[in-house]
Amino acid sequence: QVEQRHYLVSKAVEEVQKIIQQLTVEISYKAARFQPISNSGIHNENIKVLAPSQFLITVPLRGLTGYRECQVRHWRYYTVHGAKLLSSVRDPEELHQWLEVEQFSKSLQHWHETDVNIEGDLVPAKVLIIFRELVEKSIISCNLSSKVTVLESFSSVVRVAVETSESQVEVELVPAVEIPTCWPQKARWPRCLKRWPSQEKVQCVKSLGFDLLARSNYHWQLCFSRAEHMLMEGLDEDGGCRMKCFRVMRQMKEDVWCAGNKPVITAYHLQTVLFWTCEKYPRTKDWRSFPEAFLRLVQKLHKCVSQHFLKHYFVKNTNLLKYANTSDLDLVASKLTVFLENPVFCLD
Repeated sequence: QVEQRHYLVSKAVEEVQKIIQQLTVEISYKAARFQPISNSGIHNENIKVLAPSQFLITVPLRGLTGYRECQVRHWRYYTVHGAKLLSSVRDPEELHQWLEVEQFSKSLQHWHETDVNIEGDLVPAKVLIIFRELVEKSIISCNLSSKVTVLESFSSVVRVAVETSESQVEVELVPAVEIPTCWPQKARWPRCLKRWPSQEKVQCVKSLGFDLLARSNYHWQLCFSRAEHMLMEGLDEDGGCRMKCFRVMRQMKEDVWCAGNKPVITAYHLQTVLFWTCEKYPRTKDWRSFPEAFLRLVQKLHKCVSQHFLKHYFVKNTNLLKYANTSDLDLVASKLTVFLENPVFCLD
C-alpha cells in the first residue's frame, strides 16, 4: 500500500511538473522576469508535495543577483498600489521581510519599473498581479484550458487546479527570488551545542542559501526548501529508521489522522516534527527500534497539535500552526490520543 501510494504521488508529480513546466516556459517567453521551472523529475526542489492533492510550486524570478542583507531600517508609507499613507505599514513578522532592489548588486531594469517597484521596494502583491495575468494568458496560448483552471482566491495568491490522469491536484504557484549565496540573519541555526546534524552537514546545508517567496502583500516569505531537502538526504546513513518513521507517519496522517484535500497538517509539518526529533535524539541507538522511534515522533506531533504550536525549524519565534483552524487541530489531536492509547501500526 505504501509503495502504491508512493507510485501514485510520483506519477502525479511528474504529470503536474510537465504541465507547469510548459506553462512557465510560455510565461518566461512572454515576460523575461520569470524563469521556467526545471525539469528534474520527482526530486525537483521547486515542487513541494503538501498532501497527495495539494502541491506548492515556486517559479524563480530572473534578473536579481548579488543579494546582501539590508542594514538600515526605514519606514514605509504607501499602499500596495502606491498611494500615500499617513501612518507606516506594519513591520514583517519573523518569517517575512522587506526586499529592496538596492539589496542586489545586479538587477535588470524591469525590476526598477513602477509595475513592481514602489520607492525602491519590490512589492510581492504587484509581482503577483502580473504573474496571475500571465498564468491566465499562457493557459490559453498553450491550449491547456482542459487541464488547468485558475482558482478564485481572496488574496493575490495564484492557485490553479490541474487535472492529472488519476485525480485533480490543487497547486499554489509562487514567484520566488532564489538566493543561493548566503544564509539569512533571521535563521540563527544551528542552535548551540547540538549534535545533529553534524558540523559538515550544517556547512553544506547553509551553503545552499534560501529563497524569498511572493506570498503576501508587502513582505517576502523566507523559504528553506534546498536546505530542508539536504537535511532529508542521507538521513539514515547510520542504518537508522528515521525515513521509515517519516513515511509511515505520513501514511497514517493521510489515512487516519488528517485526511482530505486540504489537511490542517501537511507533509511539511511532519518533516519539521522529524527535524526537531532528530535534533533531540541524535544518537544512532535512538533510531534502531522502529516502534520506539515511531512512538516518539507521534508523541511530539501530538504535543505540537494539542498546543497549536509547532516551531519553524530554522527561524525561531515562528509558529507554523499560528493561522491553522483550531477546531481542526483539536480533532487531529483527539485522533492522535486514541492512537497513542493503543498504537496499531499501519505497515502493510
